[in-house]
Amino acid sequence: MTSFTKVPTLVEAPVVITVQDAGIRFRRNRLLRRNFKDLFAPRSRRVKADEFWALHDVSFTVRSGEAIGVVGRNGQGKSTLLKLVAEVILPDAGSVRVHGGVAPLIEITGGFVDDLTVRDNVFLAAGLHGMTKPEIQARFDEIIEFAEIGEFLDTPYKHLSSGMRVRVAFAVISRLEEPILLVDEVLAVGDKAFREKCYRRIEELLAGGRTLFFVSHNEKDLRRFCTRGLYLNDGSLVLDAPIDEVLERYNSDNAV
Repeated sequence: MTSFTKVPTLVEAPVVITVQDAGIRFRRNRLLRRNFKDLFAPRSRRVKADEFWALHDVSFTVRSGEAIGVVGRNGQGKSTLLKLVAEVILPDAGSVRVHGGVAPLIEITGGFVDDLTVRDNVFLAAGLHGMTKPEIQARFDEIIEFAEIGEFLDTPYKHLSSGMRVRVAFAVISRLEEPILLVDEVLAVGDKAFREKCYRRIEELLAGGRTLFFVSHNEKDLRRFCTRGLYLNDGSLVLDAPIDEVLERYNSDNAV
């Protein structure tokens, strides 16, 4: 197991996320066939060709109100880690415990149906995330106003641009009352003015005590929101430290 440095946390705040020796295994080729003899071999001796661990032996805790930036090159397990925290996928090894609800802005298409209108999708997506119909109705106007999508309310979702889809998704997710917010680079899509509007909303949520997991390759954004960083490399957590220290290590390891 790779050793890493840990950053001090706010001891007064309760732990909201506990990840212990977590690992997730994927196959590169779903059509991979095993031979007949392999089917009857002990589990530990079965051929595992074409399998890989997207994450392995990852351990850390997060306290309420922390803002965590997840750093690493493409394909190192950042998005997979967020999906584990969101409980979209389950670990093949270790454990992930989340104490409190999660508002995930991970994949903008999640919970949205192409053939439904924007109006119907707002009710559908918010409902899937646990909002009641009266709650959605009470917040509907502010969701639409934030998304700047009023003239497209009765337009099928599939006809929206990628930037407009992000507007609708962020407007819905950022109105959830869940204490943990997960953001995975989807805000890189869209115009600069709306992205800044989303960032101000994130700052409001952080000021209100929310916990943030933020994946981005933009160092300016990571420093803006995050005080702590998790550096992933080859699926392992190699550094858990203040965000400036994590970015310095990341840049040093990946210098051209």
